Amino acid sequence: MLLSASRLLALRSPPNAAVNAVAIRTRRFVGGLARPISQGRPSPAPSGTALYFSSTLLFLAATFLYASENDSDSSSSAQCSAAPLGVEPVMLSPSKEPATGILFPKLCNGMTFAGCGVRVKYGFVKVYAVGTYVDPLAMSVIKSQGEAEIKKALLDPSYPRTIRIVMNRNLSIDKYTSAIIEALEPRMNGLDDSSLEEFKKLNPPVDLVQGAEMEMTIRGETLLYKNAVGGLGQIKSAAFTKAMCDVFYGNDAVSPTHLDSVVTGVKKM
Repeated sequence: MLLSASRLLALRSPPNAAVNAVAIRTRRFVGGLARPISQGRPSPAPSGTALYFSSTLLFLAATFLYASENDSDSSSSAQCSAAPLGVEPVMLSPSKEPATGILFPKLCNGMTFAGCGVRVKYGFVKVYAVGTYVDPLAMSVIKSQGEAEIKKALLDPSYPRTIRIVMNRNLSIDKYTSAIIEALEPRMNGLDDSSLEEFKKLNPPVDLVQGAEMEMTIRGETLLYKNAVGGLGQIKSAAFTKAMCDVFYGNDAVSPTHLDSVVTGVKKM
C-alpha cells in the first residue's frame, strides 16, 4: 500500500506547488514513523500498527489530492467543454438581450435558444426581457421557407416552444397577471375563458422582483407553467395556447424586438 501511494503521488501531473508541499510533508512524516531516531542509539523497529497507520495516511492524502484535481477539472469542463482536436467546439455561452443586458442560456427545457427581446410599456419602461426556445428538429424544414412561413409556424402551438420571461424591474403580481390576461382575452374570442382564471391561480400572491423568472412551455393544447417561485402547473386549452402564441408572435406582438430576433434565430438554426 505504501509503495502504491508513493507512486500515486509521484505520477500525478502536472503537480503544483501546494500539492508538492503536502506530498513532501506526508513523506517526511511517514519516514519519521518508519525510521525513528533516538540520540545516537538504534531504536526498535516501528510496530505493525504504526506502519499500517502511516501507509494509510499517505494513501488517503494521495487519494484526496488526486480527487481534488479531478473535481476541479470536471467543474471547469462543465462550464466549457473542449472539443476533440480538429472538431469545431459547440459554444454554449448565454445570449444577452441588448436593451436590458439580461442573459439567456442556450438551452432551456431541452430546447434551443432562438432569440430574445424586451417588453416596453409607455414607450420607455423596460418591464421584462423575453426569450424563445424551440425544437430545432421541428423547425428544420420551416427555416428555409422564408420569414412568412417561420412566423406562421410560430403562431401554431403544435410547434413546441418555451417562452422565458425575466423581470427587469419589480412589479406586483396583480399587474403582471392582469397584463397577460388583458392581452389574451380579446384573442380568445370568448372561447374557454375559464382558462384565464386558471392562469391567474398558477401565480402565487407574491410580488415579482427584478430577476424573477417565469417559463411557459407550449405543446399543442397544453401549456406547462413555471411561476416565479418555482411552482409548476398546466393549462389544457387549445384556445389558450393559440392566443398565447399570438401574444408573442402575432402581428401585434407585445415585443416586436423579440419576434424579429426569434425569426432571425430560426433562420440560422
